[in-house]
Amino acid sequence: MYKTTEKIPTWSLCYLVNGDASGLTDKEIRMIDTWLNDWEVQIVSPVADGERNAQPYFSHRPLFGLPTEVEDCDILFTNDNPTKI
Repeated sequence: MYKTTEKIPTWSLCYLVNGDASGLTDKEIRMIDTWLNDWEVQIVSPVADGERNAQPYFSHRPLFGLPTEVEDCDILFTNDNPTKI
């Protein structure tokens, strides 16, 4: 098992954390699923501050997708050679 912290688009978190794809397009779901399968992701956990609040910010280089608001998330995965999308 491997662990990293990555910039994950906030628009994808409901799907990644709760399995709720409402509001996502088929293309967005395919993009997320491709990443999940490629990395063999086990857990996506948003990093929170001491008061358990998320700290979203804008990034020109999220892990996947176009520049957008992201949150740092701890990722547990099993692929020993994942590719960046």
